[in-house]
Amino acid sequence: MKRKKPEQIVKLLRKADEELAKGKAVEDICREEQISLATYYRWQRKYGNLQVEDAKRLKALEVENAKLKRLVAEVLLANEAIQEFLEKKLERRGTSYHA
Repeated sequence: MKRKKPEQIVKLLRKADEELAKGKAVEDICREEQISLATYYRWQRKYGNLQVEDAKRLKALEVENAKLKRLVAEVLLANEAIQEFLEKKLERRGTSYHA
């Protein structure tokens, strides 16, 4: 199953809105688009009021956020390693260090 890009999802939702206005059932739309009802409603909740450009920007921000979270985790891990190193070094000297 191929993943859809956010801009594709927004276009699909706009098309679905048009079809719903004509009286077509959500189930029929989902069947034609080969998605489940749960997926349709999840997309509707997440992308329902977005334009295509907004969806692209949202995806870019989500990617950037994931990168930043990884960077923060790496920095925290490095900081913890430095703390442990300093504690061991100071213990050998007979002093204690508490940050």
